[in-house]
Amino acid sequence: MPLPESRTVRLLIAVAAEAEARAVLAAHDADPALASIGWTRHRIGDARDLVVTGVGKANASGAVARTAGEAGSDMVVSLGVGGALPGSDLCIGDIVVADRCVFADEGLASPDGFEPLSSMGFACAPGLVDENVPSDVETARRFLSLSDATVGAIATVSTCSGTDERAAEIAQRTGAVAEAMEGAAVGLVAHRLGLRFAEVRVISNTTGRRQNQIWDLPAAFVRFGAVLGRT
Repeated sequence: MPLPESRTVRLLIAVAAEAEARAVLAAHDADPALASIGWTRHRIGDARDLVVTGVGKANASGAVARTAGEAGSDMVVSLGVGGALPGSDLCIGDIVVADRCVFADEGLASPDGFEPLSSMGFACAPGLVDENVPSDVETARRFLSLSDATVGAIATVSTCSGTDERAAEIAQRTGAVAEAMEGAAVGLVAHRLGLRFAEVRVISNTTGRRQNQIWDLPAAFVRFGAVLGRT
């Protein structure tokens, strides 16, 4: 659907966790108390709204479906932290914008490997497959500061990769450079509502064996301001 030219384009920024919401609110000099109020549209700028969804696909899809229409949104951005998958060469603080989002663990686990729902005849929506929920990189670049972002697939998982084997399998099977827990679900809702969508992640951690992971959430949250063009 083309973006309207006769009025201001409104973005709905969907974040999962309160800490992510606080980073967005700080970048817009908005009331930090709003971070604790979920599933409600918060106006944070002339053309920007925020919804705090809660973690995971069910929370994210429900919150966005509830608020996108009432906000008069034109585009939904799933923004949050994410984990770098092996082989991505991503570092803590790097920004990733998805060119596609992948439902990485919805399907059938069999002795012959993982089979996504779409290959079994159960596509996530008419015209879409689980492995290719579109994310609009070029439109996102119009409204966010993504000049130094890495473009690549982002895997949406219900179970995060806490072993080397799991992380390597997700990366190899999906072709994703990072993983998070909401993007494809938000993209699916936006698709069904006829809205533009993009997923943007700031790398906060590595994946693989949990004891060996590297984390820096505060550094990642600081980078939210750069994404939002507020630094």
